[in-house]
This record gives sequence, structure tokens and C-alpha cells, in this order.
Amino acid sequence: MDKTQFYKILKEKIVILDGATGTELQNKGMPKGACPEQWILENPNAIIDIQKSYVEAGSMIVYAPTFGANRWKLKSFGLEEKVREINIELVKLSKKAVGDKALVAGNLSPTGEFIKPFGEKSFEEAVEVYKEQVNALLEGGVDLFIIETMIDIQEARAALLAVKESTNLPVMVSMTFQEEEKTLTGTDPITAVITLESLGADAIGCNCSTGPKDMIPIAEKMKKVSSVPIFVKPNAGLPIVKDGKLFYDLGAKEFSEYLDKFARIGVNLIGGCCGTNSEYIKLLSEKAKKYTPKIWKEKRESAVSSVRKTVFIGEKTPLQIVGERINPTGKKKLQQELLEGKLSEVRRFAIEQQKKGASMLDVNVGMHGINEKEIMIKVIENLSTFSELPLCIDSSNPEVIEEALRIYPGRALINSISGEEKKLKKLLPIAAKYGAMFIALPLDDKEVPSTAKGRIAIIDKILKEAKKVGCNKEDMVVDGLVMTVSSDNKAPIETLKVIEYASKKLKVSTIIGLSNISFGLPERKWLNSGFLMMAMAKGLNMAIANPSSENLMELKMAGDVLIGRDENCKNYISYFGNVKNENIYSKEKEENTRDKIYNSVLKGEKEEIIEFIKDALDEGIQPFDIVDEILIPAINKVGDLYDKKEYFLPQLILSAEAMKKGFDYLEPLLLKKDNNKTKEKVVIATVKGDIHDIGKNIVGLMLKNYGFEVIDLGKDVPTDDIINKAKESNAPIIGLSALMTTTMVEMKNVIEKAKKENLTVKFMIGGAVITKEYAKEIGADGYASDAIEAVRLAQEFVGNNK
Repeated sequence: MDKTQFYKILKEKIVILDGATGTELQNKGMPKGACPEQWILENPNAIIDIQKSYVEAGSMIVYAPTFGANRWKLKSFGLEEKVREINIELVKLSKKAVGDKALVAGNLSPTGEFIKPFGEKSFEEAVEVYKEQVNALLEGGVDLFIIETMIDIQEARAALLAVKESTNLPVMVSMTFQEEEKTLTGTDPITAVITLESLGADAIGCNCSTGPKDMIPIAEKMKKVSSVPIFVKPNAGLPIVKDGKLFYDLGAKEFSEYLDKFARIGVNLIGGCCGTNSEYIKLLSEKAKKYTPKIWKEKRESAVSSVRKTVFIGEKTPLQIVGERINPTGKKKLQQELLEGKLSEVRRFAIEQQKKGASMLDVNVGMHGINEKEIMIKVIENLSTFSELPLCIDSSNPEVIEEALRIYPGRALINSISGEEKKLKKLLPIAAKYGAMFIALPLDDKEVPSTAKGRIAIIDKILKEAKKVGCNKEDMVVDGLVMTVSSDNKAPIETLKVIEYASKKLKVSTIIGLSNISFGLPERKWLNSGFLMMAMAKGLNMAIANPSSENLMELKMAGDVLIGRDENCKNYISYFGNVKNENIYSKEKEENTRDKIYNSVLKGEKEEIIEFIKDALDEGIQPFDIVDEILIPAINKVGDLYDKKEYFLPQLILSAEAMKKGFDYLEPLLLKKDNNKTKEKVVIATVKGDIHDIGKNIVGLMLKNYGFEVIDLGKDVPTDDIINKAKESNAPIIGLSALMTTTMVEMKNVIEKAKKENLTVKFMIGGAVITKEYAKEIGADGYASDAIEAVRLAQEFVGNNK
């Protein structure tokens, strides 16, 4: 089935997806801890019966049971060499179940690993793992692909690229959102749509983690910005445990009543996730028949995104400032750091420009003596976790641009694509493949036109060539090409003509490199600011500039109000009312060694923390003081920022790793000072049947940073092993993790076993599916929603504040 056929179906009816697979397999007798894929192959009638019931209930698309059939997941069961065989056979079973009555989607899911920039696995490793599974699914004969239950936008990108580089079949992608409508790595629904749509997803949605009620506002946000169909697959409400068995609190009738709201929003496909069955699907199918589907928008948004933020560009949005400071030209300290592979100056410029009001960051690392591609990748990976601002990739080397776009976990802006033949042929297909926006630079192989007429001809040519590869004018930002007024007093007028043509006639966004106008003249800020106001009046949407210029930013704020781009003067009032970003660092300037150590933890800077600690020791600061007065307060601040949702998981991990590096260096010195000091022990484990351990690992890292001795038993740990280790180590705390509703009941078994054996220990539990109510119900002593809360619970349990 091709994309055209896929969209044709969706324009005719609301498409009904299938319901849960995991919980239904358990109802068929699949034991806890079994490899679902292997168990299905050993018990094929179970999946055939389940999927037949879904088709009979009205499912038009059924997911092949290949959710965990990738190499990294299968390795937990010693089956990593059977990826091809397992996927092919599972697709055959689904084909047998549905016949010609429904389509079969090849199912790709999280690998259980964090990939760069959030983890250790490389992006290309992840792409290859997914490609291996994709090729097997294709061999099995799937009709389309579904990438589901994604908690990390970068892993979703890896899976999506694996599909797009292997086949032209339609591909749907759904993310899983937690509290406050964020994924585990901090991506909101709008940002997910902008990123995934630009990379080529044919439908975007959300599944799992919540019931239909909480999924409604997520779907609404997605629909408003999406130019592809939207789909949802909610759980059957919240999980509850009764008599040791798992249930969900929303029956089929109540569940199906939400279809009316989803249909009015414009959801194009709907099904069920955990806890649903064929009864739920039947009622959805019956209700859906009375609705005519809402068609998605024709044009995608002019917008760029990072992991955690989307910036829209257009005539109704405020002027967007692209911070120009991350560029080694004329910056000796930055040049030296880039030569040494250090990034503290890059981060400093990022912080400074974000604080001063930049909307995105231009990143240029081109200079003599470095491997530009290698450094660009390092900078992008670092800034993707460190800053929330989207990036503008600035390089004269097409290979550097391509590599940067491939690993960037968002939708970037390319600076720039000119009318030169080589640039057009090389860079436009790259922009199209990765869905990037690009700056159209009006110069070509013949000249840098001094007149608007010459530039307009090149702009028209670039747009024409862009459309040939699938880019549209919404993807393009026209550079007015500012020349210095000191050498040509007509230059500003010609640039303004270009801006007016692009914005008024072509209806495309525009940008200028603002500081060029005043080059070689004194008191440049007046020329820059004055020209900015003139350009805004002609329709300018963006400017590459230094946001640290207060004069410039104040006039920009005023301009937005006067041109009608600042509704109710909100941004103006906020800016001049000093309602700005909190200065989360200890001081504006790092005046002493203590500040440098503190900020290294706060900003997650691992590179120099050891040198700063050495300096502190040389200054006579005692090891215990460094820990108690600097490192612990810094990580506490990180926890506060995480609680306030100013920090997300990537920053938490970076800060924890910086803290660990500093603490590891100090630990031998601390032991010399106090050999009698003992650490409180915590046994942590992911319960039997659950092979997910990302959350548990983060909890372990944070507990170590707060002075606990962590005994990590890993994942899929039997109850007896947990109890025996707690006895052996005399640990006062046991931490249990579960990510799946099918394994959360195992937590109760561990707690009951401990009570039977009179084990005096405190239990804290956590995981994506766990709630405070569930913790109370099974007799746990506490529930931790995240790593910071786990630390606080552990401190409470041992009766101190470490």
C-alpha cells in the first residue's frame, strides 16, 4: 500500500485500529517474564484468536506482534541472532489471522536503550538496529509500519529514518506522554508533530500511558499544527490491582463514549492500548460509522524545533532573533576550546543568548585546524540536551550540514542554500530528506547581485528547484542579503525591496544578517536598530543578531507591538516588566572556584569539573566541604529545577554524571579522612518479567550521588533474588521498578514475600505505570515519580538528609 492509497482510506472514514496485545496475551496464558515474541511463536493460536477478534470487531489495521522484536530487546532473552526469523514468522501469523479483511502494520517499539545525545548508544547504531527489523518485516509482507510507545524523540527519529530509508510504505509514529503532556525527555505534542512530520511521518499520534480523557488535549494540540493525519490509542483508563490481578478502571462503553470528542477534534485513526479488547474495538467501530472524517491541513507549518521547544516563523509571530555568537570568527577563547575539543564557551554563549531573548541559535564551528564535522556533531549533541532553543546549522560544507541534520533531534534551519548550482543540487535534496527549513541566499555562480532585481531572480530559481525535490515555500526563509551601507548607500533600499517582494508577493518568511549593515562604522548599534525597524515594516520575520544588544532587543519588542505581532502586548510587558528567565546559576560571573564547581554540576559540564576540584583542593578547601557545601547543594538545585519542569531528563542525567565524576575523584580522599563512615545501602531492581531498566539506572545514579551505596540487581529479577540480597547486605531499603502494566503486579509479590519472612525493610516503587494509589494498595512504603523523589524518599527512610 502506498501513501496515496493510505490517505484515500483516511479521507473516506475514521479508521479503527486494534486493541491491546500484551494484556490479552496474558489472558491467554502467557506467563510473566516470558519473551512475548517467542511465546507467541510457541502458542500461535493465541495471537491468531486475538487478532481475528479485532478484525471481526471492526479493526481495519492490526499491529503485527513484533513490539519487542529488535536486536537489543531480544538480547535479553538470548534471541538477538533470530531477529529476521522471528519477525517474518510473526507477520505471517498476523496475515493468517486477518486474511484480506484488514491491513497488517509492522510494529517497531523502543529498544530499551537511550541513544545519543541522551545515552551512550550512537544514533547510527539505533538506525541499523531498526533497519534490521524493518527489512525482516518487509520480507514478512507488512502493508505499512507503526512506530509506537516512543518516550524519546531521538529514538523515534532513528526508527522513522530506518523505515524511510528502506521502503516507501506508509509509516505512522506515536509518542507516549507523561504528566504535563511531556515525553520522558521533555518533548511536548506540538514539538513532536513538527519534528516527525518534517522527517516524513505519514500519520502522528499518541498511545499508552493514559486513558482517553487525558489524551484529548494532546490530540487537540497535535491536530492544530499537523498537516498529516492524527491518531490515538489510549489505555482503558488507569490500572488497578484486585486480588493480585490487574484491571483497568474504564469499561468498554465508557471508553467508546470518548470517540465523539476525538471525532470532533479531527482524529483520523483510533484504537485501544493496555487493558482494551475486542469489545472496546467493536463499540468504537459502531460509533465511528456516523462520522465523516476531518481532513488534515494541506500545508505544514513554518517552524523549527529542538527536543523541547518549537519556534514558529511567520507574519503573525514576533520577530525571531537567531543568536549569532556561536561562531569562532574573532573569538580567540572559543577557537582555542574548539581546537581542544572543549565546549564550555559554546555553552556559555548558548546560555547568554537564550537569557537575552534569542529564539534559536546559529551554530558555526568552521575554522582552520579542526575536524569540522566531528566538532559540529559534538556541539549539536551537547546543545540538544543543554539548551531548549532550536538550532540553525551554519556551514559552507554540505557534508557537515548533512551529518548535523541527521543526528539533530528536532527540525533545524540550514544557513544557507544559495543559487550556486553545486549547492542547489547537493543541499536541496538533503533539506528535503531531513525536513529542514533553509535560508535561501540570493547569490549564484555569476555574481552577488547588488540590486533587488538580480536577487529576486535567484530567489525564484531556488524556490522552483526546491519544489522539484519536495520542499515548499513554507520550508524556505529568504535572506535579504544585507550589504554594508558604508560602501554603498543604496544597499539598504535594495535589501528592503527584496524583503517586501518575498513577504508580500511570494508569501515566504525572510531573514537578514543584521550587523552587516553597519560594518566599518562607529556606534553601530544605531544603524543596526534603525535598519531592523525599517525591515520589520517591510515584513521581516527573522534576524541573525546579537541578542545581548539591549538597544536592539528593546526596539524589536516595540516593533512587534506596533506591527501587530505581539497580542495584547504580552511579550512587551513581560520584557520591560523584568519577568525574564530566572538566573539559575549561583552568580552572573564565575568569580571563584566554588562557583565553577557548582555551575559544572548545574550545567552538566563534565569536561572541567576535575580541574576545578583540583584548584579547590590547592586553595585549601577540604574534600568534605567540597561535597557538603558545593556538590550536594548543586545537585539539590538540579532537583528543584527538575521539579519545576525547568529541567528535564537530559539535563538531569548530565548533571548527575558531572556530579558523579567529581565525587568519584574525591571519594579516595574522603575515605582517608573517615574510614569509619558507612553508607546506607539500597537494593534496586526491575521486577521479574520486565526488561526495562532506564528509569532504574537513573535512580541508581542519583542515589549514589547523594551518598547511598546502591546494590543494583539489574532487570527481570526474581523475587527470591531481591529478598536474599536485601538479607545478605542488610540493606534498609528496597527500590522496585516496573515499566509495564503486565509486570507491575510482581511488585506486590516481592512485598508480600518480605513480610512473610519478617524482613525489616522499607519499600519504594516507581515506573511509568505506577501510581501513589497503587503503592499504598500493595503495601509499599512510598512511591517515587522520578529519580529526585526516589532520593528524597530514601533520605526520609533512613532518617536524615544526606
